Amino acid sequence: MTIIYEFIDAEYATRGKAPSVRQMCSWQEVSRSGFYEWRSRPKSATARRREELRLFIRKAFDDSGGTYGHRRVWAQLARWGVRAGLELVRVLMRDLGLVACQPRPWRPATTQQGAAGPIPDLVQRDFSAQAPGQKMVGDITYIPTWEGWLYLATVIDCATRKVRVSA
Repeated sequence: MTIIYEFIDAEYATRGKAPSVRQMCSWQEVSRSGFYEWRSRPKSATARRREELRLFIRKAFDDSGGTYGHRRVWAQLARWGVRAGLELVRVLMRDLGLVACQPRPWRPATTQQGAAGPIPDLVQRDFSAQAPGQKMVGDITYIPTWEGWLYLATVIDCATRKVRVSA
């Protein structure tokens, strides 16, 4: 019954071209006196509790800069000593229209030029050599692993195209 009364109340609040309360109650087959009694009734304990939780949830979400989802908001409420279920927090966040902003993952910037200026082209884009050991080029790269980043540095002989190993 509450859903019907809420619908009638919301339609009546818009009041643009909404029909009268009498007409809406007759269409929904509910009594006008029941509607007005429902409207004047004080909020239930559950409704008051949800309003209080909405304030806590809004505070936790705003304190996080809009990055916390329902699990982290729930954990923050627990740290504050506010008891609420995880699913209730999710539903109330959805009702409030709070959607966590997921920041982009951090990736190392290997192509940004440092403060030292442009890097000189010492081989003049000529990667050929007449004899081994005359001209060598190197590179460093990173590989993501379970334990963190692994850095790999290589030195290649331009004449033989082999990776040089030094002991």
